[in-house]
Amino acid sequence: MDYQLDLNWPDFIQRYWQKRPVVLKRGFKDFVDPISPDELAGLAMENEVDSRLVSHQDGKWQVSHGPFESYDHLGENNWSLLVQAVDHWHEASAALMRPFRFLPDWRIDDLMISFAVPGGGVGPHLDQYDVFIIQGTGRRRWRVGEKVPMKQHCPHPDLLQVDPFEAIIDEELEPGDILYIPPGFPHEGYSLENAINYSVGFRAPSGRELISGFADYVLSRELGSYRFADPDIQPRDNPAEILPQEIDGIRAMMLEVVNQPEQFNQWFGEFISQSRHELDAAPPEPPYQPDEIYDALHEGDSLTRLGGLRVLQIGQTVFVNGEQVESSQHAALMSMANQQVLNAEALGVALDDPSFLTQLTALVNCGYWFFSEEE
Repeated sequence: MDYQLDLNWPDFIQRYWQKRPVVLKRGFKDFVDPISPDELAGLAMENEVDSRLVSHQDGKWQVSHGPFESYDHLGENNWSLLVQAVDHWHEASAALMRPFRFLPDWRIDDLMISFAVPGGGVGPHLDQYDVFIIQGTGRRRWRVGEKVPMKQHCPHPDLLQVDPFEAIIDEELEPGDILYIPPGFPHEGYSLENAINYSVGFRAPSGRELISGFADYVLSRELGSYRFADPDIQPRDNPAEILPQEIDGIRAMMLEVVNQPEQFNQWFGEFISQSRHELDAAPPEPPYQPDEIYDALHEGDSLTRLGGLRVLQIGQTVFVNGEQVESSQHAALMSMANQQVLNAEALGVALDDPSFLTQLTALVNCGYWFFSEEE
């Protein structure tokens, strides 16, 4: 389905993005659920899918992680099923991500879908990333508080919550309504009836994550192998003292590793294009040969990008799931990065380049693109 988001993006970014939460009434008009509760429950039974059940009974919170074999033990109230990265596994649900591509792809993370019975929810909590929560079938009440320092606690080892808060938003969401919440605003939602919610989450790497990822890249590429030198070493009264200029020299030496644009861009492209969740890649058997790809595209077939696959661009360099695609066919690379469906017109003369065609064939044989009927 082609979901059309009724939103003035420039106005939204100026007024709300990373600033204030807001309810977007009827953001999706005539909203139709891309997935049913039964389909969602079926996904949560798969080993590769990240899922959890959260319940609140008799004042006690319980969390269990999938895959699940049965749901027969669940009652009619106070529980919810949450499934992460559904866009990786369910093509119709992945369509919900596309209206948010006004925001850059590298910031978009995944689609989490929850099904909750009356009273179901995960309690008051806050997130460190932006999220758009789309209301599907059913009604759910959402409360959002002001962004103030809040203590977090764990009513269950797998559940992080905050204390009750005063609401600045307190509304019932109906199908097609959207709640946008920036990082750090406490919120809680609970179902008033059986309800499905779709959460489009955004990627916000921490400084710790970035430093760790860059350190791994430095080690793997054997960068920064030069050593500290001090030909004008200064004498000091206290041998144990490290002088300020020596600290500055160490810091400058470390920053020199970071301040190499070509290496830094290469690292970040590889790092940020990696999916945080498993992909539903199904390499074709037998693998395609380049001439088969060429013929199929010129006969009118098209290639569809795998749900959740991160294809990102830095300058004229394109990265696919942590790897650079090397080619001089820049126009075709831009099509691969920016279009969900590729056909012969989108790839143009690049299909006549044996090197590019070999690269494309390798990506198809990884299961990253697959042949589908052109709509």
